[in-house]
Amino acid sequence: MDLNADIGEADNPDWAKAEAQIMGTITSANIACGGHAGDETTMRETVRAAKAYNVVIGAHPAYPDRKNFGRYSLELGKDITEDALERALTEQIVTLCEIAAEEGMHVSYVKPHGALYNDAIRDKKKASLIVKVISGLDMKLALLGGPQSEMMQASQETGITFIAEGFIDRRYTDDGHLLSRKFEGAVLATDEERIAQALSLAQTQTVTTNTQTVLDIKARSLCVHGDSAGAAQTALKARKALEKANITIRPFIKEVMT
Repeated sequence: MDLNADIGEADNPDWAKAEAQIMGTITSANIACGGHAGDETTMRETVRAAKAYNVVIGAHPAYPDRKNFGRYSLELGKDITEDALERALTEQIVTLCEIAAEEGMHVSYVKPHGALYNDAIRDKKKASLIVKVISGLDMKLALLGGPQSEMMQASQETGITFIAEGFIDRRYTDDGHLLSRKFEGAVLATDEERIAQALSLAQTQTVTTNTQTVLDIKARSLCVHGDSAGAAQTALKARKALEKANITIRPFIKEVMT
């Protein structure tokens, strides 16, 4: 099982410290590349940290909306044109790829951020646009996203490797996707809840939803959000719990490329 985290997003010392700590625990890092957070300096620093810890790196592009941290949907044709979004995503991924190459690393996958991720779960046009950007850059880039989603469908139709992920620290709804942060309980509050969900996803490929329904979620990578309270502690505890359960922790990208 792979452990991934959204990283390179810190805008204060405490958050940056947590990101540095979490890097030593995860196996894949989704690096913010300018759309919602991050700049060339933070990208380079995060790539160097990933290299030091032998962590696989992925691009974490978003709607070009730093003001709202990429957490508000942008409607195609109204808030942003399809061409403008395609250019923005391409620029973000390319920038990180160039920096990674300069540091002796390479970007192995793409994971959309925030509202773009959530929109592309159900929106075929946005999912297809993301896959179009990836395939236009490098067919070897994998896409990390929600299982049974439009992203998954678009990847399969295009021949892009798709990796389904599960979330350690987020509550699910009965449709198999994440409960909106607008609702109370969307982020699991305690480490006990988070560890229990991590083990459930890894061992039985199930989660208990917000209605207490047990739902199948076939994930090959587990995510802990780097901006969640106690994220570094959660990641470390989750890894220890998974390893104690005899689950091997390793980057998913090495599995799909061998």
